[in-house]
Amino acid sequence: MTVFGSTAGQHTGTMPERRPFVRLPTDVYPVNYGLCLKPDLIDFTFEGKLEALVEVTQATNQIVMNCADIDIITASFAPLGGDEINATGFNYQNEDEKVTLSFPSVLLNGSGTLKIDFVGELNDKMKGFYRSKYTTPVGEVRYAAVTQFEATDARRAFPCWDEPAIKATFDITLIVPKDRVALSNMNAIDRKPYPEDENLVEVKFATTPIMSTYLVAFVIGEYDYVESQSSDGVTVRVYTPIGKAEQGRFALEVATKTLPFYKDYFNVPYPLPKIDLIAIADFAAGAMENWGLVTYRETALLIDPKNSCSSSKQWVALVVGHELAHQWFGNLVTMEWWTHLWLNEGFASWIEYLCVDHCFPEYDIWTQFVSADYTRALDLDALDSSHPIEVNVGHPSEVDEIFDAISYSKGASVIRMLHNYIGDEDFRKGMNSYLLKFQHKNASTEDLWDCLEQASGKPIAAVMSSWTKQMGFPIIVVDQEQQGDDRILKISQKKFCASGPHNGEDCPSWMVPISICTGEDPKCTKLKVLMDSPETSITLSGVGQDQWVKINPGTVGFYRIQYSSSMLESLLPGIRDLSLQPVDRLGLQNDLFSLSRAGMISTVEVLRLMEAFINEPNYTVWSDLSCNLGVLSSLLSHTDFFEEIQEFIRDLFTPIGLKLGWDSKPGEGHLDALLRGLVLGKLGKAGHKPTLEEARRRFKDHVEGKQVLPADLRSPVYLTVLKHGDSSTLDTMLKLHKQADMQEEKNRIERVLGAISAPDLIQKVLTFALSEEVRPQDTVSVIGGVAGSSKQGRKAAWKFVKDNWDELYNRYQGGFLISRLIKLTVDGFAIDKLAAEVKVRP
Repeated sequence: MTVFGSTAGQHTGTMPERRPFVRLPTDVYPVNYGLCLKPDLIDFTFEGKLEALVEVTQATNQIVMNCADIDIITASFAPLGGDEINATGFNYQNEDEKVTLSFPSVLLNGSGTLKIDFVGELNDKMKGFYRSKYTTPVGEVRYAAVTQFEATDARRAFPCWDEPAIKATFDITLIVPKDRVALSNMNAIDRKPYPEDENLVEVKFATTPIMSTYLVAFVIGEYDYVESQSSDGVTVRVYTPIGKAEQGRFALEVATKTLPFYKDYFNVPYPLPKIDLIAIADFAAGAMENWGLVTYRETALLIDPKNSCSSSKQWVALVVGHELAHQWFGNLVTMEWWTHLWLNEGFASWIEYLCVDHCFPEYDIWTQFVSADYTRALDLDALDSSHPIEVNVGHPSEVDEIFDAISYSKGASVIRMLHNYIGDEDFRKGMNSYLLKFQHKNASTEDLWDCLEQASGKPIAAVMSSWTKQMGFPIIVVDQEQQGDDRILKISQKKFCASGPHNGEDCPSWMVPISICTGEDPKCTKLKVLMDSPETSITLSGVGQDQWVKINPGTVGFYRIQYSSSMLESLLPGIRDLSLQPVDRLGLQNDLFSLSRAGMISTVEVLRLMEAFINEPNYTVWSDLSCNLGVLSSLLSHTDFFEEIQEFIRDLFTPIGLKLGWDSKPGEGHLDALLRGLVLGKLGKAGHKPTLEEARRRFKDHVEGKQVLPADLRSPVYLTVLKHGDSSTLDTMLKLHKQADMQEEKNRIERVLGAISAPDLIQKVLTFALSEEVRPQDTVSVIGGVAGSSKQGRKAAWKFVKDNWDELYNRYQGGFLISRLIKLTVDGFAIDKLAAEVKVRP
């Protein structure tokens, strides 16, 4: 699953009181589910019939299954070759989402058929079997019936053994209006009129492989599609809203390149005959890897060459790469329990970059990984409220909470470090044996370590458990001395905390793979060691007085570094003359910024370092600088220095702004477009006069239809005119929002509306967030945009969330959107009184 935006939510404080939780009994388990569902797209209900082939392993007079928001009408059990026994009682344990079926006589060991007739609701909560609202090309509002089962919501569509390790095969039949498209995991093998109603058809799908319930999916709605075949013979389709088939072409191209790439990488073929990628209008996550039928938000799948910006294309490529990786890693081999979710998500979040780098080398995507995932994970993992990558979870209400940036981004970062430590060849060998050994089964984190250990001969389990079983990461403190032609490095490690270094007695330590490079060849690692003690000395021979030494080339190791001042001084020329790799220029700056936030060095030192970036050409380095300055600017909004930091930002970004200009030049690529948007947005927001005037001029032409803004300039221009705009600017933006035909454009506007400054207009934006105009999954980014834009916005957004808590909570009911909402609205607080208020909220 991709949690939406390029960001996952984060834990808010400590875990709630744990409820006692028991997994399902093992005395009866399913072998095959025969499932027939008949949704009513007008009344929002569905009827279901389940005929499951089950195995009784221990005589019992009851069957316990998962079931939520479903009413069972009748249930019976027929042992193989024996008489049917009707269940005499259905005892629902709603808290635990279970039902116990009681039988008048004992069910003996052996096979049998469990039959259940039931009814349920097509809910509007974006989980289980739910309804999704869309508008037909002529403007009529209709509903599709779609699914989202991960983590624990298959039980809202049919009674089942809803645990990842209880795998079975599925035979699915859907009874649907004959003018609608019906899809499921497998290809349709039969479609015939439904005898009781001539407007309906019965669509039967092929039997699935053995699989987990959370990966089952069905969609009933109106869609167009584009189709292609991958070079290894798999039929790939991308389903889009009616009339938008062309917007599926880009994703189709990515998917057809990606399937053979993974087949080759894992050396295991894709196991199903087809794969469908489909855009769903109302969708809580970014996408979901259902086997053979992957569901997406529209913005994670649809690209319109004229109206989509470069960052949207990149996002679509990453999400497609992520979900298709799961077809092997997650679907073919599945985690034994949710504790190992990180392996699923961390792995897919790492390999999506490998895949995009293969399809689009011009994206320089691995440098972007460092800014999007690696530094983000370091920031969150330095907090006292972090948690280990591996979390023991039980009750369904706890499972949603681990779909966070630690599972995804830290997970991906430690896998990247592991891949680098093992080397690609042994890593692939280990992955292949893991997939072959556990295919159609379940595995735990340790199983993967075993396979990688056997392939590489390195102590993988010992090294990795220090990174997955304890929270946090080390700061590596480095000093040096010269002895003749040798450079002696003194290195020590201690836990890094956002509040400063960990000085407690029982300081955790890590097994740290450390690489070192020198000024002689910044791209080449001179030495690799595994640091398994609190401190150590390393001798580098043949390193002269005048050469710099850099730890962690490629910024792969998951730790921060504090250099002695002389070592740092010697690295600055490498930033100025660009001889350090972009990813290392970024890492140096990010580490220092983080040390200053933790109070370990002065902020002045970091701002001085920023001036070394005057010749910086790289988009990702600028993007990270920009982020860090944004954090500083937000903190300084509570002081008298706010105007000074704005001036600093204007001075820093003006030269690169002048160099890039407003219009793209021949021969420019993807990264130039991203950089231009970033720099103009930063200058506009900071009130750079020429940028503001030009943005207003171009905005006026855009609105009047004289000269449409290129997609890559829309966000920075919208942001700039709103930040310095009035009520008529806001009204114009809301009108553009209403007219936008593409979800991407609506989202683009929703994210910047919060930039408006006047208090009454901020209220108007917050009210708009809960209106019919905004899809429920996007309300969060509108409120977050208000909170992230200014000190006034933060206060107003927090008050709005408190005042509308019941409605918001009811709308998102414990899904990850609610934790994301809280994270976004309280992120910029810097006052104890507000911190206390946050804790008190329900």
